[in-house]
Amino acid sequence: MIETFSQTLIEEQDDVVRILADDVELAHYELRPDTVQYESPKPYVHPLRTRSGRLVSLFRPHDHVWHKGISLALPNVGPHNFWGGPTYTRRAGWYEQLPNNGAQEHASRLPATDGVYAHALDWRAENGSLVFSEERRLTVSLLDDDAWSLRWETALRNVSGEAIRMGSPTTEGRENAGYGGVFWRGPRSFSGGDVLTADGAGDAEDLRGTRHAWMGFVGQHDGDGATSTVIMADLDQTPKWFVRSNIFACLGPAPFFDEEVPVGVGETYAMRYDVVIADGASDADRAAALVASARTAGDLR
Repeated sequence: MIETFSQTLIEEQDDVVRILADDVELAHYELRPDTVQYESPKPYVHPLRTRSGRLVSLFRPHDHVWHKGISLALPNVGPHNFWGGPTYTRRAGWYEQLPNNGAQEHASRLPATDGVYAHALDWRAENGSLVFSEERRLTVSLLDDDAWSLRWETALRNVSGEAIRMGSPTTEGRENAGYGGVFWRGPRSFSGGDVLTADGAGDAEDLRGTRHAWMGFVGQHDGDGATSTVIMADLDQTPKWFVRSNIFACLGPAPFFDEEVPVGVGETYAMRYDVVIADGASDADRAAALVASARTAGDLR
């Protein structure tokens, strides 16, 4: 099935959704990944590219093999791990490998308008029992000749039969490690890149765990030394953020950074974000303008 929106093409094959514009594959969304249970299988976006075709994502890095481009990954979902790898627990005081690596499984495609891909997913514990049912929408917008946006909307409904507390390693006792949510891992060459926020630029170590409406990352490519920008914006709140730069490039809003959020039986937890991918470096003014443009374009759908 092929849909068109302006110059954008969304092409769905058996296991993959491809987003193309002007003969460039902007995003490759893997629906049914061939992933071992240890890495908490989940749909992911990789490769992720700018309008000119520059790669701005990394897949399965050796230091954290469960990092895969952009994905929705949650490490502490009650007793379950939908992030991958070992789980940080207060009991152990560090990470331990438990039989709790869950999986997000593509269930069915949902009706959607042009420029949108929507599908239902089942979140299953390692023993196969259902934890969440999810409805996810990915909306594509071309912002200008150098930038485009991917809106990620998700609604998680608790179908486990018991209340679930959503947390992070920080809620389990590890300081300043509140990752979990829609998470981006950048290319190796982006290490040491610049971090921008709605409230000014700063050092990633200082900005981790602070609240901002949006956060951006400017990185440099190997080869010709060109730069690209990735920005993520929360559409509903001003969240805390998880970000790294010096060790490796990663970024994501972290809604459970240092406070657990209970989700009762039958209740739904929703998240909405815009991800902006742009050629070239950005300062705070350009980043803010791109965020505003992405919001307007996404809202028009």
